[in-house]
Amino acid sequence: MKSYMKDYINCIDSYIKEKNISDIDEIIETHLVKIKFFMHERLIHLLVTILFAIMTLMTLFVLLNNSSIELMILLVLFVCLLVPYIYHYYYLENSVQYMYREYDELRKLKLKK
Repeated sequence: MKSYMKDYINCIDSYIKEKNISDIDEIIETHLVKIKFFMHERLIHLLVTILFAIMTLMTLFVLLNNSSIELMILLVLFVCLLVPYIYHYYYLENSVQYMYREYDELRKLKLKK
């Protein structure tokens, strides 16, 4: 997903640098559809990240009351999964916000036509 998103953003950036786009209406429409897809992806990753954060905290609280090696291993596994989920969600959030700015630039180009 990350490479797909990067490629798409680079493609739109190249359109914006062109500044003379013949099919700008189609590009804007496609861009809005892609933004919706990426927003959905972002929402799903947010829910998964929240779920893992809750499970991590629950495991930590149980571990504080009942110290066992199994719970310690589970906590380490949850943390090892939570960190990449947070990083990936951070990337999705920033990329979607960047796509909003791209949309604004495309609209400006359309108005100049």
